[in-house]
Parts: sequence; C-alpha cells; structure tokens
Amino acid sequence: MALTGRAALIAALASVPVGVWDPSWTGILAVNAPLAVACACDFALAAPVRRLGLSRSGDTSARLGETADVTLTVTNPSGRPLRARLRDAWPPSTWQPGTETAASRHSLTVPAGERRRVTTRLRPTRRGDRHADRVTIRSYGPLGLLTRQGTHRVPWTVRVLPPFTSRKHLPSKLSRLRELDGRTSVLTRGEGTEFDSLREYVPGDDTRSIDWRATARHSSVAVRTWRPERDRRILLVLDTGRTSAGRVGDAPRLDAAMDAALLLAALASRAGDRVDLLAYDRRVRALLQGRTAGDVLPSLVNAMATLEPELVETDARGLTATALRSAPRRSLIVLLTTLDAAPVEEGLLPVLPQLTQRHTVLVASVADPHVSRMARARGHTDAVYEAAAAAQAQSERRNIADQLRRHGVTVVDATPDELPPALADAYLELKAAGRL
Repeated sequence: MALTGRAALIAALASVPVGVWDPSWTGILAVNAPLAVACACDFALAAPVRRLGLSRSGDTSARLGETADVTLTVTNPSGRPLRARLRDAWPPSTWQPGTETAASRHSLTVPAGERRRVTTRLRPTRRGDRHADRVTIRSYGPLGLLTRQGTHRVPWTVRVLPPFTSRKHLPSKLSRLRELDGRTSVLTRGEGTEFDSLREYVPGDDTRSIDWRATARHSSVAVRTWRPERDRRILLVLDTGRTSAGRVGDAPRLDAAMDAALLLAALASRAGDRVDLLAYDRRVRALLQGRTAGDVLPSLVNAMATLEPELVETDARGLTATALRSAPRRSLIVLLTTLDAAPVEEGLLPVLPQLTQRHTVLVASVADPHVSRMARARGHTDAVYEAAAAAQAQSERRNIADQLRRHGVTVVDATPDELPPALADAYLELKAAGRL
C-alpha cells in the first residue's frame, strides 16, 4: 500500500498542538479521524490489482530500427472501477535512449466487469529476442489518497531482425542478372556454360563462340549464346569469432557481414541458385539447408537475428570440416571473415586447399573506413603518425588478399556500405564466367 496523500497527512498532524495527541497510531487516528476515514474509504474503493486479468497481442518481430506495437489487454473482474497507472517493463535495449519512461507508462480507466487495451510501442536498438518483463499496476481510489499496487508476469517475445539496409541495391543487381540470363535485349549475353540460342555475329564477340556448322548452313556467321547456370549451390559462412565483434562505425563487423550475405542470398535465390547458411566459431551457431527460393530469405533473417559475436578464436579446421560436410557437391563457398594477418595466416591459409580443391571460394571482409581517413590525414605530427599506421594496416590487408588470390580465392574487401554491392558484383562476375 502506497500513501499518495502523505503530504496532506503530515500537514494535518503538524497542526495538532503538542501533548494533545497520543504518539501511537490509535492516537493519530483519533485526532485525525476525518482524514483516516477518507483514507480508508479511498483504499476500499480502489480496484484490487491481484485479480486483474492481463493478456498480450501484437507484433512478434520487427527489423532493427523499426517499431513494434505490443498491446496489453487489462480485464477488471471486480465490482469497482479501475483507475490506474501502468508500467509495461521491457529490457533497456528495447527503447531508444531517453524514451523508456514515456513509452512504457500508461494511464487507464477500466469500468467494473469490462476490459481496456493499451499499446506499448517498442523501438529496439539491438538484434535478438526481447522478452517482456513485468507489468506493474498502481490502482487509485477516487480521492487519490491511497493506492493498491501489484505486478503481473505477462510473457511476450519480440524478435528483432537484421535491418537489411542493402536491399536498396537489389533492383540494380537483378537488372544485371537479367542481362546475364538473357531475359533483356542486349548484344552480348553471359559467358555461362548452358547453351541458350544462336544469333548473328557482331564485332567484339568471342570467336570461340562461333558455331561453324550453323554458319555453313546460313549466309552469315552464327554465334552460340549462353546463359548462366541455374540450380547451383551457395554456402554462406559467417565467422562469428572474436574478430567479428570489432565495431566499425556504430555496429559490429558481424552485422555488416550479415547485410552483405542477405543481399547475396536474395540475388542468388532470384537467379535460381540454392543458398545455405553456416555460422561458426568453435561450434555451429546456425545451420540452414534446403530452403526453397521463396523461404530462403525469411529463414536467413530469422536465423541471423539471434547471432552474436563470440569472444573466442575461430577454429579454422573445424569451420572447414563443417563447411565440407555442409556442401558435399561442388559449390560457391562465401566466407565472411577478417583479413587480419594472424587469423588468416595461422588459421585459414593452412586449411584453405581443402576448400579450393572441391569448391569455388570467395572471401569477403569488412574494412574500416576510419583507417582510410587516417591514411589521408596530414597537417600535424600526430596525423602523420596516424597516416603511417593506417598505411601499414592497409598494406598488410593487401598482402593477405594477395596470398588468398594465389590460392585461387576471389577476395572482396570493402567498407560496410560498399561490401554488399561489391559482393553481389563478384557473384555475378563468377556466374558470367561460368565458374559456379
């Protein structure tokens, strides 16, 4: 029980002369009988909190940066009207900083035997599952002197999904894919290995594509056209080890890698290829296989939502072995990991031949744009030292990328904003060259 009329009670007691009242509770009640009666009546008329019925409905998922509305239904089975203040508590990462108080507190009045709904609007700041905490209700009497207060557990979970900000690049990449696939009018089609049709030779065509038998039957030179292969397999491998926890801008490297993987998955599924996902550090964190084209993107988003970087060194041998088991047929393995010297030279390079012997391998890494800015800095001594350090870091990354290329690996190293379209372009180039 909370004394909301405490100030009035203290003022009333202070007005009583010393020695007139007994400093016991009975003495106080005797002297302040009207106030005591008012408080007792106010408390008696406040609707009981424990008997209230509470249930939830609303959104169960939302993309990071968007809002989710969760509705709380309050049922008042008592014979007294409920006048209350309600707090719907959620974890701190469910709100934008400074908005929790206004968003989670509600005033409501529920007549006897009726129900009312209040909606809490969440705006999460991190991926993952956000679980509702407790609902605290403070029921007021008609005078507002005394209140009843209690808490209820009303479970609800909102899954916060990756934002997929690179979706904006999808239309342009699909347009390029249609050109490769021969569904738009272009002079030169993709160099895939599936025969498509014959057309007349135009300057610039590869002479190896000339069909001499068809040319002998016609008055002009005929050229074979090709379309990229379909139903190829792509395994997206997310390195969730310690290097993925490094922050680039406002987000971990893992989040930027996810965004690039989602764009590639959306593009590849439209191209008719099969896309699987493996997330690994020292054990499997997520594994998705055999999803249909229409289900692959929702499944990937849902699986990525709960992934978090693990502060352990990635087991490159275990990752390689798991990838080989997950891709028994020849596939394109897209490994989203770091280009830092130590993890690559000590972990990935020794086991890389196991992958390249059976699969086409593409390594994609998130570069820090701050390093590029440091490399351009000039004007004072500290800036020159920073530029030298940045240049050394960039040189090490280029050396690591060159080592990977000598093993037949395609390397994409770009900043978080540039990585998704760069990775999609690398996929399209491999597809056009018939290397998938």
